[in-house]
Amino acid sequence: MTQTIDLALGLGFLLGLKHATEADHIVAVSTIVSEQRSVWRSALVGALWGMGHTASLLIAGIIVISLRVAIPETIATYLEFGVALMIILLGSRVLYHALRDNRRIHVHAHTHDGHTHTHLHFHDERSAHHPDELTDHAHHSHTIGRLGWKPVLVGMMHGLAGSAALTLLVLTEVMRGGSSALGLIYLLVFGIGSIGGMLLMSALISLPFVFTAERFARINTPVRLLAGVGSIFFGFYYAWEVWAS
Repeated sequence: MTQTIDLALGLGFLLGLKHATEADHIVAVSTIVSEQRSVWRSALVGALWGMGHTASLLIAGIIVISLRVAIPETIATYLEFGVALMIILLGSRVLYHALRDNRRIHVHAHTHDGHTHTHLHFHDERSAHHPDELTDHAHHSHTIGRLGWKPVLVGMMHGLAGSAALTLLVLTEVMRGGSSALGLIYLLVFGIGSIGGMLLMSALISLPFVFTAERFARINTPVRLLAGVGSIFFGFYYAWEVWAS
């Protein structure tokens, strides 16, 4: 019996790790990570996301197990659609900050041998006028305070959207005579797995953003713009997929 419980909890942890790598999770977190300038803070974003995700799972689990009622499919669909809208908003925010707050984009015209051509020029005002500001300011800032509640709230939204299927699985076992406490422990272990998984994924996702911000500021803007545009497109695709199903 003990071995079965250990196996179930171990499987829950592994499933939590895998759960963190789902596309909508990665895309949403990447929009937050794109604003960070260190791998450490990016990893912390993932951990905070996982904590929010776990908290909402546990809250949903307590309600479902206590009331012995599964989350209606209609509500689950609306929550998933809400995730899609959230991703679109997050992507739009990345574009806004990349274009307005942090970068200036203008067109340069050049004439060579009688031929005129133009190209976009990306100018980072902070690195141009204050080259040490990016690293010094990041180093001395209060990390968690600067990150705020955004990754936690995004994680909670994802947790609520994904809670229907997982809590239904736990509720089914409880209705068969399983322990309610064990069901909640399973959700907690699953959540811990998602924290670890997203912490690692956020650190990996941050590499192109951190590397270009420190060494190639001009490339950093296109990378962030690509992340923003990609998030918006994915959000619309995800919304269509949820609504069509």
